[in-house]
Amino acid sequence: MDMCNELAMSTPIGARWAVLAGLCIALATGPSALAQGAAGPAASAPAPAEEPETTWNAMQGEKLQALRATGDAARGEITFEVCQGCHRAKALGRPDGSYPRLAGQHASVLIKQMTDVRAGRRRNDKMLPFIDKHGVGPQDIADIAAYLSRLPVPPTQGQGPGTHLADGEKLYKNACVDCHGAAGEGDATRFYPRVNGQHFKYTLREMIDIRDGVRRNANPTMVEAIKRYTNADLEAVADHMSRLPVTGAR
Repeated sequence: MDMCNELAMSTPIGARWAVLAGLCIALATGPSALAQGAAGPAASAPAPAEEPETTWNAMQGEKLQALRATGDAARGEITFEVCQGCHRAKALGRPDGSYPRLAGQHASVLIKQMTDVRAGRRRNDKMLPFIDKHGVGPQDIADIAAYLSRLPVPPTQGQGPGTHLADGEKLYKNACVDCHGAAGEGDATRFYPRVNGQHFKYTLREMIDIRDGVRRNANPTMVEAIKRYTNADLEAVADHMSRLPVTGAR
């Protein structure tokens, strides 16, 4: 067991809950980091820029450790208890969009988002004071993700106004279906989140942030796909996604 995991496992669960409360506040899917200059034959010459996919989701650091860890869902359930004040029991989130529904999300996606916030690749001011103290480790992250990914997803999420569903379906097929799937099931192996079962207002806010560059850890492929979509377009797409049948959940 590495030093990070040893520290996480040796800390009493009760003491870790306060930190994990912040960790759970803003889970939910800009480049992850700028390519670093590397010393070569000429020390001042910068290294070539990384490919977008590598930069967006580099397999390194705590993210890689958490992905390699075996998550314990029972332990994750215990540590998630303090998160229910925001995400509600069973991680159902809030229809007003203030907190996402985490139930049934792919573990890989959850791990990416948690570690991106922790590393500063995704900004979340509510969460940052907690994770800056390094009070949790990769094993804790894997445990939380294992628990959340196994939760059922009832078809009761907040939905949009339903006024432009045909347009939303067309726009979704044009820009989103190749990654998120026809049913919004996502792809765990490619770190694409499932979008069925998510609240309309949360989805809309995140898409606007991704398009506008506020969500810095977004997949550049998605940024490119929706960069020409207006707010009205994105509202129609989010409304369509909020009505997709809940499939692909455990």
